Amino acid sequence: MTTQPKHRIYVTRKQRGRDNEKATLMIRRCVKATLDSEGIKLPCEVNVTITGNSDIRSVNYNTRGIDKTTDVLSFPMFELKPGEFNISEKDLDPETGRLFLGDIMISLDKVADQAEQFGHSKEREMAYLVVHSALHLLGYDHTDEGKEKMRMRRREKDILNRLGINDNE
Repeated sequence: MTTQPKHRIYVTRKQRGRDNEKATLMIRRCVKATLDSEGIKLPCEVNVTITGNSDIRSVNYNTRGIDKTTDVLSFPMFELKPGEFNISEKDLDPETGRLFLGDIMISLDKVADQAEQFGHSKEREMAYLVVHSALHLLGYDHTDEGKEKMRMRRREKDILNRLGINDNE
């Protein structure tokens, strides 16, 4: 009997911060919790890059034509609909046995700024941004102020609650 490979979350740091190992574990935990909460059974792979404002601004400009810093960028490999994971095993990478979902890029500078701005810990802000971005990889969006945004916000809150992370941290 062959065992299915599990999710792999690769974390690359272009910007160093304190507690690198602890933050890396938390990032992996948040991505996996998001995949699990969405009922993703296929083994997936996600790349997460931790960087600073300068790098994320450059990538934001080069990929989206927006010349400003942002907290997080998501680069999904598939055009999915929220809550509908219509991907089959034929899309798995034959070498890894995993489905590459996409890339996430997070500005550590923005994490610190927004944690202070919103009055919670950097760990809580990082967890929120990771969950938020992982949901983008799965087709969620918040471009309108209506149902899509509310649905995404509910999913974010549910996943953070499952992780034991609340707004007061």
